[in-house]
Amino acid sequence: MPADILIAGGGIAGLASALALSQRGHRVELLEQAPAFGEVGAGIQLGPNVTRRLGSLGVWDALERVAATPDALVVRSATSGAQTARLPLRDAMKNRYGSPYLCVHRADLHALLLAAVRASGVVSLSTSARVVDATAHSGVVCASTQDARAWESDVLVGADGLWSAVRDCVVEHPVAPHPTGHTAWRALVRQADLPAALRSKQVDIWLGPRLHAVAYPVRRGEFLNVVVLAEAAPAGDARSWDQPTGLAALQAATGRTAGALQALLEAMPSWSAWSLCDRPPVSGPREMANERVALVGDAAHPMLPYLAQGAGMAIEDGVALAEALDGCETLQVPAALAHYSHARWARNAQVQSRAQRNAVIFHATGAVRWGRDVALRVLGARLLDQPWLYAA
Repeated sequence: MPADILIAGGGIAGLASALALSQRGHRVELLEQAPAFGEVGAGIQLGPNVTRRLGSLGVWDALERVAATPDALVVRSATSGAQTARLPLRDAMKNRYGSPYLCVHRADLHALLLAAVRASGVVSLSTSARVVDATAHSGVVCASTQDARAWESDVLVGADGLWSAVRDCVVEHPVAPHPTGHTAWRALVRQADLPAALRSKQVDIWLGPRLHAVAYPVRRGEFLNVVVLAEAAPAGDARSWDQPTGLAALQAATGRTAGALQALLEAMPSWSAWSLCDRPPVSGPREMANERVALVGDAAHPMLPYLAQGAGMAIEDGVALAEALDGCETLQVPAALAHYSHARWARNAQVQSRAQRNAVIFHATGAVRWGRDVALRVLGARLLDQPWLYAA
């Protein structure tokens, strides 16, 4: 008998979960706290592990229409501009892992998932519904929203992000997100508006002392997404992903960079910023699910953007949750969610830990920076490729 499943959160994690669960025949209701469905932010890199799962959700054609396929990943010095390593992507990733490496705009990925959920005809969508509390009793989960509405379901899925309210129903001693001291600046520009020398068909990464920058094409290659991450004072409200800022604030944090990178930063029409917050890596299955409540995405395991897998792990979670609940009877829900949490927690913890480690490596100074650059020059693609991540 299909389960009644309530999902808190209409971002990428919630929509991917809703789509995967509805395809397994469950009755799904999704609650979004905003007045309308939408997404902020800029680019997302999707490794083969993620594009493979999006294909399994039936959105491949829509993804191809909005994505860019980068030629390579190239690492350079943020101070000299010299290339230190290169990893081929376009054909190499598909040949090696059976699925390509793509770059998309976050809003485009969100829109295609939302369109697929709506087209399913079996998912109920509600807006202006922020879940603030939930309890489980007598085989039922009860959730309430900020406006005193209430829902009952067989399963509650917390896809409500870093500041999740549902998390409190799962984790015995929840820890609030902590500021990392890192700030990210984002910009998006139409490639046709850039000088030819600044346009790109690849993922470019510049590593510098206490900072790094990333640029890659999105929207079929028509736009270039640029992100700079630096160890700088937090940029305003830690809960906001989209704080207006400017080049002056960015340069105050980074100083002057290599000529080509500096020219790219100066060519951006506008900048927005957000302060990065984090939690310790997941320590066990008990932090992913409890009885009839499960967590997906940042609600369970926020990911620093130093491995480009935040959206990826959320999508993996949604697919794994649907697999665990496939054919599940109502009485079997706690066991199915326990299976889900045991299947997911260690992988998520590994990705979290690698992202945190990369933050140190990317922003290294002194002897560590020198050793990193030597290793990149000698080992190149072997260091940049991630078989443990992409093949799973």
